[in-house]
Amino acid sequence: MGIFAVKTTASQERTVADMIINREEPTIHAALAPDSLTSYVMVEADDASVFERILDEIPHARGVVQGKSSITEVEHFLSPKPDVEGIAEGDIVELIAGPFKGEKAQVQRIDEGKDQVTVELYEATVPIPVTVRGDQIRVLDSEER
Repeated sequence: MGIFAVKTTASQERTVADMIINREEPTIHAALAPDSLTSYVMVEADDASVFERILDEIPHARGVVQGKSSITEVEHFLSPKPDVEGIAEGDIVELIAGPFKGEKAQVQRIDEGKDQVTVELYEATVPIPVTVRGDQIRVLDSEER
């Protein structure tokens, strides 16, 4: 058993993964279409011969990359990355959700354990620290750049 890379049309990775899984082939065990991997779907199967039969019938599937991978090579796709990754203190951010949606702010503190960021709003008359989740902000300007 191994993990095989199936080449797909760009932006059709999830569609191809769903079609492969819905075929209910006994030799195919799982399909993975990570957002960070464009034009490829990772498929766990017993051997590559099953793809010769099914890929002609699946639209947007272009072929199989020669060779197979191990689980250690695709392991990093299986664990989610924290929302606060890539955010640093002092960064200028925009709030994209919540009661302060659309406001610009500066990052004051980052709590990676809770996946939260404390920001200070720019246009506020009195600087009040506001704590928001990491997925509710978008970085506009970073001091590291």
